[in-house]
Amino acid sequence: MRFTLASIAAILQFTAVLAAPADLQKRASCTLTSFSNLDTVKSSCTTITIGNLAVPAGKTLDLTDLDSGTKVIFDGTVTFGYKEWEGPLVSISGTKITVTGSSGNLLNGGGASWWDGKGSNGGKTKPKFFYAHKMISSTITGINIKNTPVQCFSINNSENLTIDSVSIDNTDGDVTDGGHNTDAFDVGSSTGIIINKATVYNQDDCLAINSGEDITFSNGYCSGGHGVSIGSVGGRSDNVVKGVTVSDTTIIDSENGVRIKTVYDATGSVSDVTYSGITLKNITKYGIVIEQDYENGSPTGTPTSGVPISGLTLKNVKGSVTSSGTDIYVLCASCSDFTWSGVSVTGGKTSTKCEGVPSGASC
Repeated sequence: MRFTLASIAAILQFTAVLAAPADLQKRASCTLTSFSNLDTVKSSCTTITIGNLAVPAGKTLDLTDLDSGTKVIFDGTVTFGYKEWEGPLVSISGTKITVTGSSGNLLNGGGASWWDGKGSNGGKTKPKFFYAHKMISSTITGINIKNTPVQCFSINNSENLTIDSVSIDNTDGDVTDGGHNTDAFDVGSSTGIIINKATVYNQDDCLAINSGEDITFSNGYCSGGHGVSIGSVGGRSDNVVKGVTVSDTTIIDSENGVRIKTVYDATGSVSDVTYSGITLKNITKYGIVIEQDYENGSPTGTPTSGVPISGLTLKNVKGSVTSSGTDIYVLCASCSDFTWSGVSVTGGKTSTKCEGVPSGASC
């Protein structure tokens, strides 16, 4: 049998048609409104729109190991059933993943079902909310989160991740036996993290960096929590924080404003940290607090030098502390190369317990 160029072309075209459905399936855009379809959607769709969705109790909205370039769009209200477990309620991982929220989107953690005033220190076992683990060269933009049972974002082993214009509203937890340990962003073992325009109402750290390098938090609004924190640093497998910038951020109605805490008798390091353009309002405990004696809930009062703090710049950090609070508290055993300019924190008490205050700082 002889084949002409025309016949060969026809055969190739027919073969391509046979192959096309599988290829198209991998590129499909899908909407997820039933949790039972999650695995199918993950395996066959590279644009995943999540509409109104009820996640069953004890289950994770598991969007891990997504294909490179996958888009996830939250386009409705996501709710989560109640169960005492560690979670997470949402988990996303992959490379070049784009997560966005459409207008009116909401991830409602239903935190009131778990809240008992004890957070992760006892009482009910409470699920963490959102794991952004192993997200590489990815973005999370414009999602709205409400009432997390405990900590919200856990950012770990991620690189070049940008989180922009995210809101976290846990104001319903501002009651007796309410929300506790509701950290907004916990960062560990990650590099190149940018958190911009976050709006946070919670009952713990707005930001807590436990380890990592090249981390930026900018244009934030933090209300009701424990401030914008480095640490606690020490006692983990990774205890190095380097190259952090916190800028143009308001911290209001919170226990602390600017905060650095290293763990008593631990090892590690904190270096090259800058807070600039920080506005403090109605801070109830410490406007600025730097302590090297941290133990969960009960600092020792005796600083240790195993986690030195060096290269700390405070520039234009200004605002008010309540009369029962303390403007600035520094307790150091190994602090060096501090540069403070335009620092003005007033309204509270002047500490009589500062120790080891390095040249360039004041207390």
